[in-house]
Amino acid sequence: MDLQLKGKTALITGSTAGIGLATAKLLAKEGASVIINGRTQQRIDNAINEIKSEVKSAAINGVTADFSKTDEVYALIKQIPAIDILINNVAIFEPKPFVEIPDEDWMKFYEVNVLSGIRLSRYYFPLMLKKNWGRIIFISSESALNIPEEMIHYGMTKTAQLAVSRGLAQLTKGTHVTVNAVLPGPTKSEGVGGFIDQMAKQENKSTEATEKDFFQTARPTSILQRFTSTEEIANLIAYVASPLSSATNGAALKADGGVARYII
Repeated sequence: MDLQLKGKTALITGSTAGIGLATAKLLAKEGASVIINGRTQQRIDNAINEIKSEVKSAAINGVTADFSKTDEVYALIKQIPAIDILINNVAIFEPKPFVEIPDEDWMKFYEVNVLSGIRLSRYYFPLMLKKNWGRIIFISSESALNIPEEMIHYGMTKTAQLAVSRGLAQLTKGTHVTVNAVLPGPTKSEGVGGFIDQMAKQENKSTEATEKDFFQTARPTSILQRFTSTEEIANLIAYVASPLSSATNGAALKADGGVARYII
């Protein structure tokens, strides 16, 4: 299927690995010009080389920015004056007991996971409305609906993204601009893979056994009973980013393997 992305420019935050990188590869394959983002130039260079090795014709470049630092966010905006597609993917997570989460962690998670998308949207959204075409996509999580007991601060930020996404969508009435959220479930990204490997080592189990236990205990409602791949999530994101998704607006689209037992 041709997603009609040729001639479109997409910015994907937090895209040197995981879902962001998989999405960058797919959009590049579809002919979009893709701008990736990471905290260091080395990670950006490595990601660009990986994408170009798989997509020979890729129109790809990158901009460094640490989204916990406001000045770096605004420096990124200055380097990228206009885009067609904004994918707010950057996020941090860390399992931690609620009573051990200090104020600083709550603020850091909100700064990176929520304000990053707000700041970029606040700049690019009016330009999209003026052009009468654009896509803003917030990469939320099933944790927005099923707040994880082991990282309540992370779940809070993912729920906040749904509120921002829906609110912005309501400002697009009568235009060809859409704002949506995609809710992945447990996904085998770089961070999650390391988390599972660490758990396996601590429990003296194989990675396979640890993954099986994870879904039986931590995510028992999963229908897939496995981690989704980053490519599976990227497939949905790419569709939502395309002109073909013109009737999808203000939506929270689950790609969670059936973890969230809610009809939304």
